[in-house]
Amino acid sequence: MQYAVGPVLWYWPTPTLEEFYQQAARSSAEIIYLGEAVCSKRRATPYGRWIEMARDVAASGKQVVLSTLALLQSPSELKELQRYVENGEFLIEANDIGTVNMAAERRLPFVAGPTLNVYNADTLQLLVREGMTRWCMPVEMSRDWLLQLLEQCETRGIRQQFEVEVMGYGHLPLALSARCFTARSENRAKDDCETCCINYPTGRRVSSQEGQPVFVLNGIQTMSGYCYNLGNDLAGMREWVDCVRLSPQDTTTLAEIDRFRANENGQAPLMVAKGCDCNGYWRKLAGMTLAS
Repeated sequence: MQYAVGPVLWYWPTPTLEEFYQQAARSSAEIIYLGEAVCSKRRATPYGRWIEMARDVAASGKQVVLSTLALLQSPSELKELQRYVENGEFLIEANDIGTVNMAAERRLPFVAGPTLNVYNADTLQLLVREGMTRWCMPVEMSRDWLLQLLEQCETRGIRQQFEVEVMGYGHLPLALSARCFTARSENRAKDDCETCCINYPTGRRVSSQEGQPVFVLNGIQTMSGYCYNLGNDLAGMREWVDCVRLSPQDTTTLAEIDRFRANENGQAPLMVAKGCDCNGYWRKLAGMTLAS
């Protein structure tokens, strides 16, 4: 089983990103995703610098994947997207169907990201035909749903044509909106947001009236209040999952990779806590549930 460091979904300054990816290059992960996948207004790190960081990571022997926006809203964003798709060096992660079309037109392979909302074998077969080489399933899918879907792919003869990736750690990206929730929380209009999300390097927490963490605001993205953690569910997925993705929360996330790897057979259970961690979606339960 391989491990991937997902794209940094938070808005971090360029020096912070550079330091993080230097550490990621030294980590035990086999795959590193990088690039802005949330909001096009986050321009502190330009395209050229992302490519430089990608080259530095690739020099360490990792597979590098450039992640792209999950919500495209303007012609300028399509133009910028084209630069990523046509980078000529690295595989891309398509998080919007428009990115899939752009890659397919150029006969370029791609990773299908979790925001593509793929829930059936018909769609997977279409994406394979368009050039998909790896599929990261939607975060709310259960183990049983995934297994049934892969059995359908086996029947169709396409299962061996793509890898399966599961997000196994991090606050879950649940929804995207044209509105910016972080700006709204500061009584700002989106057009005058001043990219205030950069002031919240791990998002802005939203709790219920009872004090329960419900959501995390991350610009235009709403994330789960609890941290998804499938570190104790690895033994049940080894035979049919090729890659487990860990979404960066901060630099300590890289250490989780080694803990996950040590527990692939259930020999070194991870410490998880109710009120902080969850695995409900995977277990076909309410998302905020932590089942043992």
